[in-house]
Amino acid sequence: MTPPPASPSSPAIIFFFDTEKHRPMMAAKATTSLPHRGSRQKGGRDAFVSQGFDTWNKKDEFRTHVGGVDSFHNKAREKCELLMRENKLLLKNGLPFCGHDESVNSENKELYIEVLKAIRETSEDIFNNTLENAPKNNQLISPKIQKELVQCFAQEVLLSIREEIGQDVFALLVDESNDVSKKEQMAIVLCYVDSLSFVKERFIGLVHVKDTSSLTLKNAINEVLTSNKLSFSRIRGQGYDGASNMRGEFNGLKALILQENETTFYVHCFAHQLQLVVVAVAKKHDGVSDFFEQISLVVNVCASCKRKDLLQEQARERVQKGLCSGELETGRCFRFCERGGGSLANHQQASRILAYFKSYELVFYLHMLYAILHLTGTLLKQLQRKDLHILEAASMVRGTTEALQSFRNIGFASILPKVSSFCQTHKIDTLDMEELYIGARNRRTKKTNRFPFEVEIFNTVVDMQLTEYRDRFSETSTQILEYMGALSPCDSFAQFDKSKSLKLGKLYKYDSDDSDMIDLERQLEIFYHSCIKDERFTSLKGISDLSRLMVSTGKHWSYPLVYKLLKLDLILPVATPSVERCFSKMKLLKADLRNKIGDEFLNDTLFFNVETETLEKVENEKVMEQFQKMSARRGQI
Repeated sequence: MTPPPASPSSPAIIFFFDTEKHRPMMAAKATTSLPHRGSRQKGGRDAFVSQGFDTWNKKDEFRTHVGGVDSFHNKAREKCELLMRENKLLLKNGLPFCGHDESVNSENKELYIEVLKAIRETSEDIFNNTLENAPKNNQLISPKIQKELVQCFAQEVLLSIREEIGQDVFALLVDESNDVSKKEQMAIVLCYVDSLSFVKERFIGLVHVKDTSSLTLKNAINEVLTSNKLSFSRIRGQGYDGASNMRGEFNGLKALILQENETTFYVHCFAHQLQLVVVAVAKKHDGVSDFFEQISLVVNVCASCKRKDLLQEQARERVQKGLCSGELETGRCFRFCERGGGSLANHQQASRILAYFKSYELVFYLHMLYAILHLTGTLLKQLQRKDLHILEAASMVRGTTEALQSFRNIGFASILPKVSSFCQTHKIDTLDMEELYIGARNRRTKKTNRFPFEVEIFNTVVDMQLTEYRDRFSETSTQILEYMGALSPCDSFAQFDKSKSLKLGKLYKYDSDDSDMIDLERQLEIFYHSCIKDERFTSLKGISDLSRLMVSTGKHWSYPLVYKLLKLDLILPVATPSVERCFSKMKLLKADLRNKIGDEFLNDTLFFNVETETLEKVENEKVMEQFQKMSARRGQI
């Protein structure tokens, strides 16, 4: 029914029907006697009431508001592209996004808005469509929007990692550490082989755990894997440190995962084992323990600003004089402590430390421990490589043990000249090894000085090192490593053993059935004879080289079961430096000034600070699609 026309003296109220809520709504009021101050000859409210939306002169602005015009659509995409690049810059470098006050009048809006303000000055078009010049409901600068954009980047990085793993097997590396807010955080890293047969270690999540019990950790790992569409059944290795809740035989995390999957072979982190070797000797030998205690006292005595300045001045003078010995004198700092005031206890402590540092015994321990740590330092550096395979690591451990054994036989004679030279250079009294040893209370004994230094110190310390190596790295001689060696291509497959390779295949019972084992035996035989006659396979240094060459030559298609065994070998974890690096990045992100970062935002931002390589491959277009799908938005990108 058509409504009656409005009288000239009374206002007219126009209604339209809301199709979504099925109820009439008031659209506008109009009067003919008193024109609205905003009305115009061909537009305004009266024109909208009488003629409808089609003749309203602000329809373009209305379409701009809702994103219906192509030009605005393009500008929105350009603006979002700009924000994507800005996000990458902040994420890659671990920089803060939003501040506590980002109001219009704030002088410190943190980097997200400040970087945007700097970039917009380079382009007039960008300037005209960002911040105060953008529609108020489509500025894309609120803290919520910032976190959503970060989350979209994180989802794309995770998707890239998941696609790279596919349905293949992987190993699990886990460790836990507390952050600056005293929250216990667990980092999870996956080790797998990519399509080109390169071993990858990728961070997939940081989880806040309420306690560090093995069951809690296992449930948290399960949630992360499930959310990423990964299964416990695909795990073929697990690597942790030596904590009881991780490697416990009955109730540890290792045991709980083994109960669910018998082929998740556990490896105690080699780097942690190496650390325990050094710490054990430092605790068990009195002389070594006293040496490190005196070193720590030096750090404490020289902790004041004045003493540090004196040490730096002394080092500067040595450089200016052109001394290239690399040896540092420490006496000046202690003499300052004796002269420069302080309590009597400080004077006495400094005197004792100074006397010890001017002794022949200190110089001997210094050179002996330096030589030992120099040998183990090479192993430590190699254990931090991401592409290190466990078979290669086990070989390096054996090599280090043999080097220590050689040092045990000839090392004492080699360091004595260095000790004497050091003492002469720094005016420290030397000892004649053939003179009679003076024991406690200045009593001369029947033994020469050589006996306590060679037998009681040198031989004892090195023997303790060798014993710790053999005990703690006993896993390097386990059955599985012996079987792995049968596939080594070194010296033209000199260690090749078909029977051991078949036994290795039987250990991974979920990856091969009886028919596969029959086929594997045939493939191994043909594979061996084809490779030893192929010049490309004669100079390989390990199974990593072998697997990559198989992919590049296409042999992984010809011998798929052999290649599967190689991949199972490659993903067995060696050490956990990748997890430790995650915690190092976490402490940079969640510092004292950013200690209120939430768990989810911390997890998302940590992705890009750790996986910078993967972040570079993320396409802005896909991130924008993710961002648009997260919620209904007024402006369409």
